[in-house]
Amino acid sequence: MKAGIKQMLNTIAQEAEYTATYTGKSAFDTRVMQAMQEVDRAEFVPHYYKKHAYDNGPLPIGHGQTISQPYIVALMTDLMDTNSESIVLEIGTGSGYQAAVLSRIVKQVYTIEKVPELAEAAGNIFSRLGYDNIELHCANGYRGWQEKAPFDAIIVTAAASHIPPALVDQLKAGGRLVIPVGLPHMHQELMVVSKDEQGQTHTDSILAVAFVPLIDDDVSSGY
Repeated sequence: MKAGIKQMLNTIAQEAEYTATYTGKSAFDTRVMQAMQEVDRAEFVPHYYKKHAYDNGPLPIGHGQTISQPYIVALMTDLMDTNSESIVLEIGTGSGYQAAVLSRIVKQVYTIEKVPELAEAAGNIFSRLGYDNIELHCANGYRGWQEKAPFDAIIVTAAASHIPPALVDQLKAGGRLVIPVGLPHMHQELMVVSKDEQGQTHTDSILAVAFVPLIDDDVSSGY
């Protein structure tokens, strides 16, 4: 194991303990930590940020977007509560890192990216590294991916002003939606929306976060 990855994993473990009061998790599932070890974050950051690839912080990837800090990637992955047979949807492919981590844990990842250049770059990485259980689509993530629904879990990697109804609709009974909610440069909360077997939903707030905004083309304000 690379020294940088080992240090990153140690930092994630420390952060999990530190935030356990908020998240209810003093440690993450071993499958999540194994995936964080297997997927080399350095492959998903711009070349001029390679030396910071294993730092526990977000990094710019262009087009006003970022690759999330490793701890948040691990936390959100853990909160999805998936297994090896799960079919999941990611909104906001970005660099492709989160989708790659999920691909090591679940059966199939469907991921949507709005920015064509980022979608192309992530797709190239998936192909080069052999992530063959990831299918990428360039579209408006607010609408989800109805043709592939329903999903065992959905993850959103940008902050929405509200929880998109389409994503809740596309969630299977017993599934989870993990999503940051809030306005840019204001208070945001990482939320988990759980759907029970009767189709009723329950929402839990996990902890305060800071994400780039999720853009909805159908909203005239551009947010």
